[in-house]
Amino acid sequence: MPVVALTQGMGSLAQDVAEHLAAELNLATLQHEVADRVAQKMHVPRSLISRLRAGKAGPIERLTADRGSIAVYTAEEVLETAARGNVVLRGWGATLLLRPVPHVPCIRIMRPFDKRVQWLMAQLDTDDRELAENEIRRSDHSNATRMHEQFGVDWGDPALFDMVLNTDRLGVDTCVQQIKALLARPEFAETDASRAMLQGMALAARVRSALRSHEATAQVDVTVEANAGTVVLRGIVVADEEREAAGQVAAGTAGVAGVDNQLRVMAKSRLFPSAKY
Repeated sequence: MPVVALTQGMGSLAQDVAEHLAAELNLATLQHEVADRVAQKMHVPRSLISRLRAGKAGPIERLTADRGSIAVYTAEEVLETAARGNVVLRGWGATLLLRPVPHVPCIRIMRPFDKRVQWLMAQLDTDDRELAENEIRRSDHSNATRMHEQFGVDWGDPALFDMVLNTDRLGVDTCVQQIKALLARPEFAETDASRAMLQGMALAARVRSALRSHEATAQVDVTVEANAGTVVLRGIVVADEEREAAGQVAAGTAGVAGVDNQLRVMAKSRLFPSAKY
C-alpha cells in the first residue's frame, strides 16, 4: 500500500506531480481536504485555516489562532490517511510527520524562484511581476515559519528528504518515474514492522486529538506513544483529576486496547497554571 509524502511550494509543480503519480499508481490524494476536517474539529471557518496556513490571516486572527490545536488535528488527519495506505500526501507537514516511517519516501519538489514567478503570472493572467514575486515570497515564508515552529527544522534543508526533484530540469513525467523507481527499491519496501510503526503513530495522533478535544484534558500536554493498540502516557499533570481524565479519554479512543498511564502529578501544582510537559 504505497504512501508518498511531497512538499508543497507555490509554482513548484508539486500538484502536477502528485496528480500524475496518483493517476499512474491508482492512488488517492490528500491536500485541501485536511483544511475542511481541521476546521470542523475546531468549529471555525475553513477559510480561517486556509488564511493562517497561507500567511494571509490578519493580525487579530494570527494573535488569537489556536496553533496548537491546528497542529494536533492536522497531524491526526495526515497520519490516519497515511495509515490507510495508497495515497499521495502533499503539504501539511507530511514529509516531516512521516519521515520516521521506513517505507514512506519523503520528497521535495522544487523549482527556481524566477520560474515560479512566471508560473504565477500566467495563472493570474497578469504582467505585474512584483505582485507575483511578493506572493511567492509570502507563501515561502509562511511554509518555512510553520515548519520551524512545528518541527524545529529549516524547511529548505535537503537532508530532510529522500529525494529532491527540480521541475526546471525534469519534466513532470520524469519526476513521476523517478518516484516510482524509488518506491520499487528495497529500502522503501513496506514490512510488518514499518506498517505497525505507522499504525502506532496514527493511533497516538488520534489519542492526542481526543485529549485536545475533551474539555477536561484540552490543556494537558503530554507524550503519547502507541504500539499494537496499547497507549502509553508520559509526562506531568497538575492534579490527580487531570491524570485520571487523560487515562479515561485515551482508553475511550477508537482503536485503543489498553492504556499504560505513567503520568505524574506535580507535587506543588498550585505553582503551575496548566499541565505542560
